[in-house]
Amino acid sequence: MTVVKIVKVLGTSEESWQDAAEEAFRQASKTIDDISGIEIEDWTANVENDEIVEYHATAEVAFPVHDQE
Repeated sequence: MTVVKIVKVLGTSEESWQDAAEEAFRQASKTIDDISGIEIEDWTANVENDEIVEYHATAEVAFPVHDQE
């Protein structure tokens, strides 16, 4: 039986929501081994002077829990 742990991360970008999602994955993969999936939970943005200035992607990152033998 496999047990999966899920953590929530927030990626940001000044370019696009896709870049924000990829940044969330890149940063998470620096400290999480064996990522098995990522689900984008929410897309948001900061707006200034009628323009989007920062894109946000809230992501849930899934990875297996390994036994500590």
